[in-house]
Amino acid sequence: MYLNKAVNEWVEEMARLTKPDNIVWIDGSEHERERLTKEAVASGELIELNQKELPGCYYHRSEQNDVARVERLTFICSSNKEDAGPTNNWMSPQDAYQKLGALFDGSMTGRAMYVIPYLMGPASSPFSKVGVEITDSIYVVLNMRIMTRMGKIAADYLGDSPSFVKGLHSKLDLNPNRRYICHFPEDNAIWSIGSGYGGNVLLGKKCFSLRIGSSIGRSEGWLAEHMLILGVESPDGQIDYVAAAFPSACGKTNLAMMIPPEYARKQGYKVWTVGDDIAWMRIGDDGRLWAVNPEAGFFGVAPGTSAKSNPNALLTTKKNAIFTNVALTPELTVWWEGMGIDPPREATDWKGDPWTSQSPEKAAHPNSRFTAPASQCPCISPEWENPRGVPISAILFGGRRSKTAPLVYQSFDWQHGVFVGATMGSETTAAATGQVGVTRRDPMAMLPFCGYDMGDYFAHWLNMGKKIPHPPKIFNVNWFRTDDDGNFIWPGYGENFRVVKWILDRCKGAVGSNDTAIGLMPKPEDIDLTGIENAVSFDAMRELLSVDNDLWAAEIADQTEFFKKFDRLPDEIRNQQSALKRRLGL
Repeated sequence: MYLNKAVNEWVEEMARLTKPDNIVWIDGSEHERERLTKEAVASGELIELNQKELPGCYYHRSEQNDVARVERLTFICSSNKEDAGPTNNWMSPQDAYQKLGALFDGSMTGRAMYVIPYLMGPASSPFSKVGVEITDSIYVVLNMRIMTRMGKIAADYLGDSPSFVKGLHSKLDLNPNRRYICHFPEDNAIWSIGSGYGGNVLLGKKCFSLRIGSSIGRSEGWLAEHMLILGVESPDGQIDYVAAAFPSACGKTNLAMMIPPEYARKQGYKVWTVGDDIAWMRIGDDGRLWAVNPEAGFFGVAPGTSAKSNPNALLTTKKNAIFTNVALTPELTVWWEGMGIDPPREATDWKGDPWTSQSPEKAAHPNSRFTAPASQCPCISPEWENPRGVPISAILFGGRRSKTAPLVYQSFDWQHGVFVGATMGSETTAAATGQVGVTRRDPMAMLPFCGYDMGDYFAHWLNMGKKIPHPPKIFNVNWFRTDDDGNFIWPGYGENFRVVKWILDRCKGAVGSNDTAIGLMPKPEDIDLTGIENAVSFDAMRELLSVDNDLWAAEIADQTEFFKKFDRLPDEIRNQQSALKRRLGL
């Protein structure tokens, strides 16, 4: 890396701008990790946790004004505003470089500049891409060590190539009025200033892997998607892989790491996690779509993660993890709401204040996080670092819909599937917005993460379908259908395996379906209810698989209103909606 002319010249240029006291080139070694961790503990940036209970684990508390991604301060800086599209914030590259350049000027004076070469994807994969992040935060360095393949491994992959994604980050003063996350898709560059929160500053995460990655993928003919990847191993040892996109609060990580129900485990079924958040997908030599997880770790939401909801995620965090903005117990362990264990009698909350189990405030921030190595996950797939990736049999789209969407349905073909993904939405909860049941559209769960116009993004998906000789089948799932009393009809969590099994049986042609106006749906008897017959009756299954024309008429009206945003909406999307209206008799 240090002999790479393009990297050296860029680092020297950024050093002249930011004026650090010294430059530290990150090599990814264990000795380096120990040294930087000791520095972070000495400065108070990290707190060492109980090493007997949580070996290798540390705690970080961020500024109270800096606890989440800030979409209003996130920009796509393309030369033409139209290329960013109506759903992204736009700033011209010239204005962005000028405005942020003024903030970066001298921002690292009195600080060290850390230069992090990192690899997105397995070390020997043609899928993989190199980034270099410059930062003044040890917290960023130590998290990037978990989330990416960092240091020498990335330098060796890059060699003397000038092709890498340039990422510049400074905490500056953490003033939210001086906070920007800017992406330059034409320069393969990311500038982030004024934040210390992971989603804004771990530049390999959403910034590179999705916003810049989606732009690169469009130009190179592949897909960078906000999708989990899981494998289902059948009793005969065959493994079939699924990629799935869900908006936040729809159980994405839980599905990625789910444990099959008892009946299936007894038969010999297993579920393997390839990735919990990002999928890069390319057409393989065999004409199928192949996916890799470009990340090396999990950056997960802590609240709600429990032995019931996601035991594998909980076990993954038992060592070598960094916890951010959760509660800290007197024994130097961690706790959060929804952990599934009794709260401590007293603790220090995410703000650093004393907290007791009687306190009205939450001990952990709702967006508190854990960062943990994927290799520690008990169900991590043996294929998760296969340089070729894994072949995808099915793509799942889903959201939180109380009445409209059935439990599962299959699209008629790839084009219809793209329409299903383009109209994805989730109903808000009071906790999120103050309003209940308002449908927020989030196509392919990519609305905040696509690095260019979403209409062009739909067109790219449609074009990909024409190039894939053997495309995955596309499905929509909804674990959140409710009865008239507002109770969830489907039990969810590990029971979702039953739906995934039907999906894979469809991919193999092993089970039939019922034709409906919205897609191909299971016959109620084809979802295996072994062991949950008392919880989910046959009548309940019929309700879960029902289609209400009046609700779908309202759904189409809402879709139409959403589509008005897009000047570049492909005709095929409109044609698919017209065909749906005809099938519904509207």
